Amino acid sequence: MDKKHIYIVLVRTKTLVSRLVRLFMKDEYTHAAISLDRDLKHMYGFGRKYTYNPFIGAFRREYIDRGVYKLHKKVPCMVLEVEVSDEQYKKAQSIIKRFYTNSHLYKYNYKGLLCNLLNIGTWDDKHFLCSEFVYYVLNEIGIVDFNMPRNLVRPQSLLNIKSNVVYKGDLKGYKQRKRDFAGAKSLIRGLSTVYE
Repeated sequence: MDKKHIYIVLVRTKTLVSRLVRLFMKDEYTHAAISLDRDLKHMYGFGRKYTYNPFIGAFRREYIDRGVYKLHKKVPCMVLEVEVSDEQYKKAQSIIKRFYTNSHLYKYNYKGLLCNLLNIGTWDDKHFLCSEFVYYVLNEIGIVDFNMPRNLVRPQSLLNIKSNVVYKGDLKGYKQRKRDFAGAKSLIRGLSTVYE
């Protein structure tokens, strides 16, 4: 059985929502996204639809060097690698494609955020928090079941998933680090490391 990997990206920005979550929950990370590749070129999540408007949230593709991330000089992050089977990987691809194709149907779960802060479970098939979406995908493919309403899953909760930490630091340094490593790899042929 072939093994593949899915990546959970946990970050903390200085947005108002992020600061509120950090203030009330004391969490180190306040946003989560999911990526189907180690380079984070195909990273998806729920957040601001427009960079400068915090009041309209939606499902979107995220980029390390665009949107809200571009507004900050430094973005603390952790990238977790989750091993999955080929079948689980394909199912995750299918789920994300469904969300991407029908992105106009999905909205950010503002009610769920308030209920999360108050520890009240709620359910809505068309509204998701960032961590709720990541959990939804991983739950649907059989990776994890926290046995709780999915809106109560916070980015910090995702640290409890069996995974390997492949990066911790500034999200903006992730691309540079990958480029530096790629250059080093070409100089030292045959070297095997965790980042290949």
